[in-house]
Amino acid sequence: MLRSLRIKRSLQSSVIHRKNPHFNNTLETLSSSPTTKTPLINLIRQFSSSSPPPPTPPPLSATPSTSSELRKYLGYSALLLSCAVATYYSFPFPENAKHKKAQLFRYAPLPDDLHTVVNWSGTHEVQTRVFLQPESLEELEKIVKDADEKKQKIRPVGSGLSPNGIGLARGGMVNLALMDKVLEVDKEKKTVRVQAGIRVQQLVDVIKDHGITLQNFASIREQQIGGIVQVGAHGTGAKLPPIDEQVISMKLVTPGKGTIEISKDKNPELFYLARCGLGAFGVVAEVTLQCVERQELVEHTFVSNLTEIKKKHKKLLNDNKHVKYLYIPYTDTVVVVTCNPVSKWKGPPKFKPKYSLDEALQPVRDLYKESLQKYKRQPNENDSKVSDLTFTELRDKLLSIDPLNKDHVKKINEAESEFWKRSEGFRVGWSDEILGFDCGGQQWVSETCFPAGTLSKPNMKDLKFIEEVMELIEKEEIPAPSPIEQRWSASSKSLMSPASSESNDDIFSWVGIIMYLPTSDARQRKQITEEFFHYRHLTQTRFWNQYSAFEHWAKIEVPKDKNELAALQERLRARFPVDAFNKARKELDPNRILSNAMVEKMFPIEDNAT
Repeated sequence: MLRSLRIKRSLQSSVIHRKNPHFNNTLETLSSSPTTKTPLINLIRQFSSSSPPPPTPPPLSATPSTSSELRKYLGYSALLLSCAVATYYSFPFPENAKHKKAQLFRYAPLPDDLHTVVNWSGTHEVQTRVFLQPESLEELEKIVKDADEKKQKIRPVGSGLSPNGIGLARGGMVNLALMDKVLEVDKEKKTVRVQAGIRVQQLVDVIKDHGITLQNFASIREQQIGGIVQVGAHGTGAKLPPIDEQVISMKLVTPGKGTIEISKDKNPELFYLARCGLGAFGVVAEVTLQCVERQELVEHTFVSNLTEIKKKHKKLLNDNKHVKYLYIPYTDTVVVVTCNPVSKWKGPPKFKPKYSLDEALQPVRDLYKESLQKYKRQPNENDSKVSDLTFTELRDKLLSIDPLNKDHVKKINEAESEFWKRSEGFRVGWSDEILGFDCGGQQWVSETCFPAGTLSKPNMKDLKFIEEVMELIEKEEIPAPSPIEQRWSASSKSLMSPASSESNDDIFSWVGIIMYLPTSDARQRKQITEEFFHYRHLTQTRFWNQYSAFEHWAKIEVPKDKNELAALQERLRARFPVDAFNKARKELDPNRILSNAMVEKMFPIEDNAT
């Protein structure tokens, strides 16, 4: 029998951006009656072929018992104990709980002020008692000053969208979601000065009334400006640099030197180091961005294959303002998406699609219905109707049925290939509407950046890289879903950017591999995670050094193995100015209150050197 047990589990919650989140704990109690002692029983049996003598009647005060009765009671006890344990371990978790189940008897009540902060993909989480959201520059300055005096961690964290949780810190965090104002717009110079907590979409909605917009966009619009700049995010277009290149000045609140302003003219050495500074030098409070005239774009989506792409690759990079390729594993399909300004003379193209959206989605819907029958699954009553699901929602539903079965994933990819073939055509809209991309649901992703020559002379290594990755997937039978996304950017002058280069002519290719997490089941998510890291490890060991590829700062995963960590540190030191980076950290953040375990492991500083 089990004694009374009190258990608290903390509920997960994503970072919210208007109020400081508070998390309630769920209290569960398992109880049973106390155990009773069993008297000692004689278990000796007689070994004789002759008939035994009549048994001696037991004393009136004794309780008659036999070995069969003992086994019966022991069996009941064991059954009751196993039922109690099974009930405990199968107790339903909240839908948003991603962490592992508890170990028996090892839970203590969690304090009410402990906040659980989880990144968007649910792949990284921390619990902290310190989560601060200042509403003004003065309040932020006081927070940083007080934290430095107390040596209290306050890692800057944005919208929590980074797949690797680079902004998370157990010691404490500061979030600028309440500092989200547009401070100044210069229509003539096409510049805008904003508080760093403003979200990309929020900023674009304000400045479009002034006829300007951002030069380029990442796949989604929910990032805070401070975060998207600090991790070196990018859009696509071989003539367009990463987003940090749009920054022309910044205001940092630093622990060591207070509030400082840096630009190309004011402390340029620190400016080019801190533009993509991973939040390690100071809390980015304000940013001034160089914008461009707002334009309508024509998006053209068509399907090709790698053989044809090789023939047209240089022309596609040079002739299109924005271009990306989406590769579908286990097929020869390459989806090409180009975006260019609407011609002032010709206007938007006149095009009538061959298929409606419903017709384009039909192969995916059919596969979903077929898979439900094959796997004998019933749709959840709370699920939307199949006809109401978007393409990415359907893909998630399909993958959740059997996410690591290569043959099942292959069928999904083939259905996706057919979807894109039926989706060829044109779309017209403003750049902030057109340049986005539905990335799908929660996911693991690894994105690498590597040099691809120049616009006038592409070295074609970008396509060779893809060719080798696709061959690897088929050879190793990796259940790789679609897409493998390939984009390009011009170089950046930011020293810590993966696309950093002194030459303006250099171009860089960015390639992302992916595995989705379409389920909330902890065991299944763990299996997908292990398979993804196997997939990533294969690409890392075979291709990264060969192509001089380095991971996106928001997607790099720091290894736990000491030898692998040492190898990562060596690679980073060979590519980036690590000594200058650490020197600036020591000057601006001497107590390292702005860093977290990830930053410390990638860029270690000896304690006796601080």
